[in-house]
Amino acid sequence: MNVLRKQINQIITTKNATIGVSIKHIEDKDTLSINGNLNAPLMSVFKFHIALATLNLVDNGTLSLTQKVFVKQEDLHNTWSPIKDEYPKGNMYLTVDQLLRYTISHSDNNGCDILLDLIGGTETVQKFINKQGIEDFVIKVNEQEMRTWNNLYINTSTPLSTTELLEKFYKGQILKKKSTKYLYQLMVECSRGHTWMKAGLPEGTELAHRTGISNTNESNLRVAMNDVGIAKLPNGKHIIISVYLKDITETRENTEKIIADITKLTWNSFTKQ
Repeated sequence: MNVLRKQINQIITTKNATIGVSIKHIEDKDTLSINGNLNAPLMSVFKFHIALATLNLVDNGTLSLTQKVFVKQEDLHNTWSPIKDEYPKGNMYLTVDQLLRYTISHSDNNGCDILLDLIGGTETVQKFINKQGIEDFVIKVNEQEMRTWNNLYINTSTPLSTTELLEKFYKGQILKKKSTKYLYQLMVECSRGHTWMKAGLPEGTELAHRTGISNTNESNLRVAMNDVGIAKLPNGKHIIISVYLKDITETRENTEKIIADITKLTWNSFTKQ
């Protein structure tokens, strides 16, 4: 792991961004953390936490995946939203299952906020994640509220906490078996960030992940770009990789490449062993 640490540090030190990385081999328990306690803005990574809290309510019978939710036209804001693209006029029903698919697999911002309203807001998510023993996690604003620049810094976690949560999730310690499998598959079907973590892995590698990105301001500052996930190794074992980049002035292309390169180095390190 020392070689990998050195290789990742070589990438990180020359970049115009604050970068935190946490890596863990689930079965063999090898770990690596570089700036793992970085207090990082979550962006859309928080959709994973929201999905966990939602599926917990499905597990205890409060909600069901087939339950229909009425989506009003005013719920569909002008933001990244495949739902709005498909149903521009709104005023229709979507099931909880459909909302989760839009939110987790396609990072739909409107779907995210509709789910949050359904489950009782950010407080429900905060309490549920803390209950899993995850302390370094803050959620106070939804996607719509994150359209205000300063609010982009409010929802945070750390690379180490994210890795811990992903491991607990993978091991079935958070949700029932059926819900765990369901959410894992939605993360495998993630249609975002193909040039990020996915680009650092061999074609066809199974990756269950969640991405997050902010826009840039007039000074070309990007608050964050993140990718966190579980990759399946050729031997059937799994590695968790949590990469958070904060206060970035690199180009988008360069930033994506940082995530891809860290992922590739990690993959190579674990597959050569």
